Amino acid sequence: MNEDEEQRIAPERVQLEKEVAAHPFLIGMGDRHVRLLADCAMRSHFHAGDVIFREGEAANRFYLIVHGKVGLESSTLGEPIRIEEIHDGDLLGWSWLFPPYAWHFTARALEETDAIFFYGTILREYCEKDHSLGFELFKRMSVVMLRRLQAARQKLISARQTGNR
Repeated sequence: MNEDEEQRIAPERVQLEKEVAAHPFLIGMGDRHVRLLADCAMRSHFHAGDVIFREGEAANRFYLIVHGKVGLESSTLGEPIRIEEIHDGDLLGWSWLFPPYAWHFTARALEETDAIFFYGTILREYCEKDHSLGFELFKRMSVVMLRRLQAARQKLISARQTGNR
């Protein structure tokens, strides 16, 4: 990389670190951890209708939603059922952190959506080397995971009851 490229990339990197640190999911995370997260990050965009990931596929990434709306769907009862909608400031994808590293839901952009993409496979390696990073992410993701699983449970119970009437 030449000096011109470094000067161009450096401000972009600084801006990405600022965006990562300012995201509601990561507010209060230490600077060292934010830098490690930014090492694994890049901006991404989805158009309305885009499938971001599918239930059952290998989970190797996650997203922080900057702006937009994403629907989480489950096909447990055959037909896709919307479990939850993910909005600005929320996390999309926790399955990359927990074996067997497979998506539990399908995620579909419901409108134009901007997100920060994180390479989960690389981040898992960072977490193995820095357990404090892993613990910080685990604490934050477990709150989201429990909320999503409860939402899924409620939606599936409701769908089953509606279908049995």
